[in-house]
Amino acid sequence: MEEGKLNMRWSLKELYPSFDSEEFITDIECLKEDIRLINIWTINMAKDYDKVEDNIEKYIENQNKICSLYTRLVSFCSLTLSADALNSTAQSYLEKVENIFLPMVEVSAIFNKWLISLDNIDELINSRSLIKEHEFYLREIIDKKTYALYDREESIISKMKQTGSVAFGNLQKLLTSTHKVDIEIQGKMESVPLTVLKNFAFSDDKDMRRNSYEAELKSYEKIEKPIAAALNGIKGEVITISNMRGYKSPLHYTLVNSRMDEETLNVMMAAVEESLPEFRRYYERKGEILGYKGGMPYYDIFAPVGSINKTYSYEEARDFIVSNFSSFSNDLGKFAQNAFEKGWIDAEPRSGKRGGAFCSNIHPIKESRILSTFNGSFKNVTTLAHELGHGYHGHILSKESYLNSKYPMPIAETASLFCETLVRDAAINNSDKRMAFTILEGEINNSSQVVVDIYARFIFEKALFEKRKNSALSLEEIKGLMIESQKKAFGTSIIDSTLSPYAWINKPHYYYAERNFYNFPYTFGLLFAKGLFARYKKVGFKFTKEYDKLLSITGKASLKDIGNSIGIDITKIEFWRESLNGIKDNIQKFIELSKDKDVL
Repeated sequence: MEEGKLNMRWSLKELYPSFDSEEFITDIECLKEDIRLINIWTINMAKDYDKVEDNIEKYIENQNKICSLYTRLVSFCSLTLSADALNSTAQSYLEKVENIFLPMVEVSAIFNKWLISLDNIDELINSRSLIKEHEFYLREIIDKKTYALYDREESIISKMKQTGSVAFGNLQKLLTSTHKVDIEIQGKMESVPLTVLKNFAFSDDKDMRRNSYEAELKSYEKIEKPIAAALNGIKGEVITISNMRGYKSPLHYTLVNSRMDEETLNVMMAAVEESLPEFRRYYERKGEILGYKGGMPYYDIFAPVGSINKTYSYEEARDFIVSNFSSFSNDLGKFAQNAFEKGWIDAEPRSGKRGGAFCSNIHPIKESRILSTFNGSFKNVTTLAHELGHGYHGHILSKESYLNSKYPMPIAETASLFCETLVRDAAINNSDKRMAFTILEGEINNSSQVVVDIYARFIFEKALFEKRKNSALSLEEIKGLMIESQKKAFGTSIIDSTLSPYAWINKPHYYYAERNFYNFPYTFGLLFAKGLFARYKKVGFKFTKEYDKLLSITGKASLKDIGNSIGIDITKIEFWRESLNGIKDNIQKFIELSKDKDVL
């Protein structure tokens, strides 16, 4: 490695040296034994109503200990596999560790049933400090008693998922991470992985954008049928289990587990629907800039506009992010610096690596690991900022117990999107007119993805579940639903014939059986983050402590209560309209600036 160059591959040695290391093997055996002992203890505890406080306290201690050990082991396996999809050792151990942990489902079910049977819960919660510290965790168990199944049923479901939704999800991951697309690059035919191909969408070469998109769609014919089968299998399982538990629908299941109410979702989506015409104005104007009339092609959504197309080295990306994070708070800046320099990020484009980007917060070692594909675009920079935002959220929660560090999907995107907004805003304010225009367009483009594209994905998944209730969908039905959903979202601003019928194939979020509707949480996160950022601009640096405090309670409060903690009522449409107004103002500014001949 050249002097001064950052390593673009992450280090996992902080978890374990290797799969055959003494530490890894010992911890697997410890996990087995700890789970065996708590299983026996829980069965006996369920008959004991004499030492209730002791039992609750011991259960919390054991859950924190066992879940932390499991997280360390499973993180090592899954992170290794994410960076190297063909690593059979990692795959084998991942399945082994997950199977070892399966009895914890029954352990939790037994404890939950016992806890629900207690009459004096208020008195018990206030009896000891450790129990009081986990009040939200305990009350959430009691609130979900309506949806609890018998212990044996919970155990059977957990085991069958391993050969059902989990296996289907692994199939989709394997097919897409190893999938290659044939495309002509500089006069030579090459076979490239999806992680590389996707970056051509940001190319300033119009033909490359179109050709790569068309090649991608054509290539999916090789894997469309098994992935459609996987999608049908996963969604069918989700419907069955949701019905068994007594949820009104998979969406209801997601809302309950997101600590979010239907009223909040409805008012947020109503505000989004009201705003769609403004976003379409943006797409139409961008199309005009690119030389189109009456809408633009889907494959040009990410096309760069403006006369400056700056690329960043990985080191420049680090400096840019750390500097802008530090302008908000020293702690945020130091966190990002550590992530880059201590090998917490895998940003190298390569075959066999899973697509997309994610951050894994590893509570037991109080660190994070971030996976992305970095090719030097500003979009790549903001993706890193986004994932580092997730990491900072985990950093704040590392001070909490494991059980109090688990936050729901919608709030998960708040810290990440706040950090994106922080970076983009600073970049716009510190650039010349041309560069600011380009970055502004990137900001609007990003917001449009989170609002408009996510809206399309939300109504697609809603329709998919509705049809899947009756029978499995054919491949053509799935593709048709995706096209119809995109039409509803984009209107006439995107040319119909260029829409993507395959937008469900390479989106891993559709294949998480425990995380359905992993779309609207991004919208919530963006708009909530916009509200937080506006507050920061209004009150200044004193907001940084308020921000950290907000993040620290996200594992032990409902979304409504999190909002209330800083004076925001998320059940009122006015809040969402105000958040969207900031984006609308940017769209108007973009349209006006685009008429200035000096910026194009």
